[in-house]
Amino acid sequence: MTATRLRPPKNRFDPRTLPWWRVQIAITTAIVAVPLTVLGLLIPPARPWLLIPAALSLLIGLMSAIIMPTWWYRVHRWEITDTAVYSLTGYFWRTWRIAPMSRIQTVDTTRGPVQRSFGLSTLVVTTASSAGAVTLQGLDHEQAAHLAEQLTELTDATPGDAT
Repeated sequence: MTATRLRPPKNRFDPRTLPWWRVQIAITTAIVAVPLTVLGLLIPPARPWLLIPAALSLLIGLMSAIIMPTWWYRVHRWEITDTAVYSLTGYFWRTWRIAPMSRIQTVDTTRGPVQRSFGLSTLVVTTASSAGAVTLQGLDHEQAAHLAEQLTELTDATPGDAT
């Protein structure tokens, strides 16, 4: 039996994840800021109590959209080998996930409307682990479909019952 060294996964996510993440932040910011702004404009006595938080949420959202996606892109990694699926996520607390082929139960690809507009997909590898699935967000949609097929073939050829 050979020893396996824990090393950073090789692959970065698709560069289109940067604008996709920025749009997600903008949508989340709008969900907070737009109602506060509308109510602030419609209710004059509450204007300062509503417009100040709206402005702060817009400022925080703008700063997050500028800084966070670039940081996420630098730290998130993934890799699929003949023996396992690897992911590395996290900003302050790094999470290394390794799913051996023998533990994989299902492989799914998902594409939300915003993700589809950027040509991206998410690959979800469900395992027998109580820690949950290994999720690879921000893959090219064709690459995600190819990886799902590859994982299906690899897990079928791997001995074990994924329990």
